[in-house]
Amino acid sequence: MPKEISDAEFRGVTALTGPERYSHFVRQVADSQEVWSLRTPDGWVSMGDDAGARSTPVWPHRRYAEVFATGDWSDAEAAPIELEAWMERWLPGMAGDGVQVAVFPVVAQKERGVVVPPEQLQRDLEEELEQYE
Repeated sequence: MPKEISDAEFRGVTALTGPERYSHFVRQVADSQEVWSLRTPDGWVSMGDDAGARSTPVWPHRRYAEVFATGDWSDAEAAPIELEAWMERWLPGMAGDGVQVAVFPVVAQKERGVVVPPEQLQRDLEEELEQYE
């Protein structure tokens, strides 16, 4: 069970810039060993940009993901993905499918988060995890 996030921490972290939230995401995910995304009865959600590029939104904790479950995703629920499965299956699969990762989008800033190729997130997570060995 992930630790609870206080209202003050929630406000502080969601007010960070995109790159700062990206760094926070990498550290928190390495520590908790799980990634959070949104899942509907039809499957995992994805986002598109104006050019039609797809990305999968992810967050470091359930609470951040739950806030995004509105509008078209009002039937979505926050769901965890084990970090090992994320790195061994999800990221390589996304790379093969040409899907990007939207890391830590926030509603308050109406932004998609930092959108990166799965290979970059893989490298950044591996680098962070080396500190745990």
